[in-house]
Amino acid sequence: MLRQPKEKRTLKQNLMLSSSTAFVAGIVDVCGLLAFLAFTSNITGHVANLAKNIVSQNYDSIIVFGIWLMMFLFGAFVSNFIVKSLQHISYYRAHSVPIILEILVLLFVAFYGNHFYNETLQERQIVIGAMLFAMGLQNSLVSNISGGLIKTTHLTGLFTDLGSELADWMHPRTASSQEVRNKIYVRLTILTFFIFGGFIGGYFFGLYEFKVFYFVPVILLTVLYFDLLPVFFHKIFQIFYPTKIKSSSPKN
Repeated sequence: MLRQPKEKRTLKQNLMLSSSTAFVAGIVDVCGLLAFLAFTSNITGHVANLAKNIVSQNYDSIIVFGIWLMMFLFGAFVSNFIVKSLQHISYYRAHSVPIILEILVLLFVAFYGNHFYNETLQERQIVIGAMLFAMGLQNSLVSNISGGLIKTTHLTGLFTDLGSELADWMHPRTASSQEVRNKIYVRLTILTFFIFGGFIGGYFFGLYEFKVFYFVPVILLTVLYFDLLPVFFHKIFQIFYPTKIKSSSPKN
């Protein structure tokens, strides 16, 4: 999922990346809403609240919402900066470091929420900011990897793109295009897994509260290790059948 640049990605790789990251975003968004009464995977509502507080001159809230917007922006900045800095060395390394950072942030949310969170206003603001930073990391990364095709932390743009692509696909003057159908498959996958993640997150948050956030890094770890499995199995095969490896190598 992470080893291929956007020019060489297959539909299967995009579907796997979109389903796993949309599932994560759905869990984070619903759990954040239940825990803090605030959306934590996108900033659309926060922009509206920022405008409302500017009109009412509520300066404390203006600062808070402004910081939340900047945290999402900073996450996107950090993710893309890392990718640009490391992709000349390895696409896998460039794409995996932002996910590792996201895992660390979500582990912080899980640990703090389970052991220290006292439901104070300041704690709430800090944890929401951390979650928005993590979602900024993820959204920028998957968009970068897929060439802008995949954005998994919010659905507004997805419905816009899906509506346009369905119109292209169904219009009588449009020639049949596999590329358009592939985009529709990806959009529907994101939508399905975001909703499914929201359902799972909401159900289990009611049972386990912040412990749910320990589960999210597990999903992200599967994304990281998916590309390492072929290398791992090759190493194991090499240990048990070294002669076959040598015989298959070209002679000088």
